Amino acid sequence: MAQQVREIMTTAPVSVDPGTSVAEVARRMRDEDIGAVLVAEGDKVRGLVTDRDLVVRVLCEGGDPDRHSVKEACSPELVSVSPDDEVDQVARMMREHSVRRVPVLENGRAVGIVSLGDLAIERDPESALGDISSTKSNR
Repeated sequence: MAQQVREIMTTAPVSVDPGTSVAEVARRMRDEDIGAVLVAEGDKVRGLVTDRDLVVRVLCEGGDPDRHSVKEACSPELVSVSPDDEVDQVARMMREHSVRRVPVLENGRAVGIVSLGDLAIERDPESALGDISSTKSNR
């Protein structure tokens, strides 16, 4: 039987309002030791922003992180999966869309995030990425 996303995803994803400043999002990422947050209006997920997005889309362009909102740094196209989708399908989607993290939505509501690290731990925990990812999740 094929494995489902719900078996490997990280639950309880952090989300912020689109108007949240880049500086505040960066602090949340630091404080919660995460590399991505969901951007949502209420229960409706509008996007995903990574630490790299903050740097490339705002800071490198000379933007003031206190004056720019996370909406400006957000990935424009949201790729998502369902908790019932197969893990192989998520791996294909990540490859096709060149993304490392994918929100897991159930009835339009965020229930988790599946990352490249989650896949590495599941598929080959002895690999360098699997080893690093499992160590990080145990902190």
